[in-house]
Amino acid sequence: MKLSKIVEKLGGVLEGDGDIDIAAVAGLGEAGKGDISFLANPKYAAQVATTKASAVIVPNDWDRPAKCALVRVENSDQFFAQAAELFFEAPPRPAAGVHPSAVVDASVQLGDGVSIGANSTVEAGVVIGANTVVSANCHIGYKTVIGENSFLYPLVSIREFTEIGNRVIIHNGTVVGSDGFGYAVQADGSRTKIPQIGKVVIEDDVEIGANVAIDRARFGKTRIGKGTKIDNLVQIAHNVVIGEHSVMCGQSGISGSTTIGSRVILAGQAGLAGHLHVGDGAIVGAQAGVMKDVAEKDFVIGSPAMPHLQFKKMVANTILLPKLKDKIKQLEDKLEMLESKLPG
Repeated sequence: MKLSKIVEKLGGVLEGDGDIDIAAVAGLGEAGKGDISFLANPKYAAQVATTKASAVIVPNDWDRPAKCALVRVENSDQFFAQAAELFFEAPPRPAAGVHPSAVVDASVQLGDGVSIGANSTVEAGVVIGANTVVSANCHIGYKTVIGENSFLYPLVSIREFTEIGNRVIIHNGTVVGSDGFGYAVQADGSRTKIPQIGKVVIEDDVEIGANVAIDRARFGKTRIGKGTKIDNLVQIAHNVVIGEHSVMCGQSGISGSTTIGSRVILAGQAGLAGHLHVGDGAIVGAQAGVMKDVAEKDFVIGSPAMPHLQFKKMVANTILLPKLKDKIKQLEDKLEMLESKLPG
């Protein structure tokens, strides 16, 4: 596709040869002739001068020279995502209908255009909305409700009584509605299982990555708010409530009965203790260990988690410790020398 056609479709200001043929998208480091790349993070700005890409998407205020064509845009990330869609070859959508090897209870209600893949199991009382895809080897538990235009990739397990909204995407290996981790400790130290009688509710436009575990509530609901995006290998415990349009990055974990606000970001491997509240717009940094509430729009990091500026000062001071140790040793030596010269 000609570069000029891409700009015509998506907008932006073209600088350079619009007749260049673009065949693919790529990062600045690995791009070659025929690729279009992008700059969103200033730390990679120097690569624009050395990239072998035929064109680079840059911010409107870009003021450095480049050897390739440039496309100036307001939001490089968003423009690149739209450009990638132009070259993305999506796999064929599964055909509507129930595969002969699937086991679907007679009481199940399927909307128009629903696809149930090979070897999947759909238990009694399930309702699945129009145009939803349940791929091969999935399990949909008793009285689960799934909305319209949702997509479950292979090997997804949805346990009983779960409620899933419209346009929800769930990737391979994820388990929704497994029992919460709840036990009563007996006098002899043994543990007795506490029945987990609640459910999971996943609202519209949520996307859940691969091998995520979302536990059913002990009672009431574990809830994932509208538009929230959950990365791979995330653990969400019983009775957790997550607001709208939040982001949970890979390997983060949320303990039971914690409430996460809207537009919150949990970075990779962040861990939250139970019965906490994280306010709207807060950011929890990578590998942070959160042991107390986080206020609205706060940015915390470290373990135990603390305001990010405090954490940076602490780290900076820690780096200085060897020098301080040497300085103290020098002072001790001088003091010892002076004391040795005192009379008596």
